[in-house]
Amino acid sequence: MIAYRSFLSFDLAWKFTKIHVVPSRTQHLLRCFSSCGFNYNNSRTQIGGDLRVVMDRKKQKMVAKTWRPVSTQSRFIEGDLGDEKHDFGGEVQEIRCTVSSSARDHEAELVNDEVDTTCSPKAVQDSEGIDLEGQTAPSAADESVSAAQKHSVTIKAGASLMRFIIGKGGSTKRTIEEEMRVKITLPLSRKEDYLIIEGNSAGSVARASDRVQAIIDQTVKSRNLDYSHFVSLPLAIHPELVNKLINFQNSVLGITVVNEDEKLVLNHRVAVELQTEDSNDRVTVDIANIPLVSYSPIVSTSSTSESKASKLLGLGIEKSIFIKPKTFHLTVLMLKLWNKDRIEAAAEVLRSVSTKVIDALESRPVSIRLKGLECMKGSPAKARVVYAPVEVIGGEDRLLRACQVINNAFTEAGFVLENDLNQKLKLHATIMNARHRKSKKGSKKYDSFDARTIFDQYGSEDWGEYLIREAHLSQRFVFDGSGYYHCCASIPFPEEMQLG
Repeated sequence: MIAYRSFLSFDLAWKFTKIHVVPSRTQHLLRCFSSCGFNYNNSRTQIGGDLRVVMDRKKQKMVAKTWRPVSTQSRFIEGDLGDEKHDFGGEVQEIRCTVSSSARDHEAELVNDEVDTTCSPKAVQDSEGIDLEGQTAPSAADESVSAAQKHSVTIKAGASLMRFIIGKGGSTKRTIEEEMRVKITLPLSRKEDYLIIEGNSAGSVARASDRVQAIIDQTVKSRNLDYSHFVSLPLAIHPELVNKLINFQNSVLGITVVNEDEKLVLNHRVAVELQTEDSNDRVTVDIANIPLVSYSPIVSTSSTSESKASKLLGLGIEKSIFIKPKTFHLTVLMLKLWNKDRIEAAAEVLRSVSTKVIDALESRPVSIRLKGLECMKGSPAKARVVYAPVEVIGGEDRLLRACQVINNAFTEAGFVLENDLNQKLKLHATIMNARHRKSKKGSKKYDSFDARTIFDQYGSEDWGEYLIREAHLSQRFVFDGSGYYHCCASIPFPEEMQLG
């Protein structure tokens, strides 16, 4: 009986492994089987040469064991035919087999769950993820590991900050990628204001994100990142003031404007009257021999003498340091808004204080007078910023209160940087600024200019009185169709007395 059960156990093992086990292992099993006095062939099984067992497959029920790893150390086949261990790819799989007939003479029992043996070894292989040639077959979960291991994070940065994240020659970006083993994808255009960090682990992505955020925070607080927006009170909406500024610039630069009506119109008919002593005398005129008179041609509508321009350059004065007349304004607050989210949030802050601003103005219009010139810092001999001081008509402080309401709202919303918190509000209308200088390559760069002659001539200039009509959240370096700074948001000021 023991030999019979051992034979059946081997028969099951052989049928399962004869196709998939390498030839050397087959030979080992045959030697073990022969040593016990058994003879095996492909068509029949003999015990002592006389015993033949015919299995009735209709009555027989066979089950297969779910493969269970036992060890990862052994790489050989051990031969107890009752409890056999087979090595597949470094994992020893254990099979416990018994056989019984439909009358309970034969029974096949496995350690865990049972499945019908009508499933082929290939089906077992597919269901369990085991490759009988010695490899673990990739399951659906294994195939998605690479995708599951990918981690990414999106950071809102803005086009103005990208150059600091990239670094000189790409050094900063490359260092982060190499140290954190991540990939940083930058936006394709300046209209996009985010970057993507990807990596194989959440930790590496998080560390890279912290590094990038630290660069952003440090840059924003430094002077390396210029202000991108500001709250302004537009003055260029008054055409008469714009004209005064244009005339001021032309006068300082020595530009002579030629009136279009004064241009000589050529090919115009000219009437000539000839007088003689006797009205009966006849005069003959030879038109062909009339001498031609040449006139100096008009080169352009405006021009500056070379000597005048040379003198101005020596003083550090050129056209680029003058404020464009169509952008003339009063500055309330400077801001650094480096992505779209911050711009939209800042615009909402300005709109939200409209009612409070009207209350601060007591629902009455407010006008200012611009008179004279002053330097922001320094002296006229080494001026950097020249502006026209602001005087509120009637000497009231309503305009200052309204501007302070705006400043407080942006401060509470976190838009005012720490370095700007203690700055005192001083309304001014900038006319000249040395920072706007556009120096030609190779020319000497001036960080100031000599404005003494300008102060001598225009130090007491009365620029006029003007109504303040609205406040804008303006974007620097971007202009609308009118020539004024691009308006991101605006709130109106009272233009007429409002009765309660």
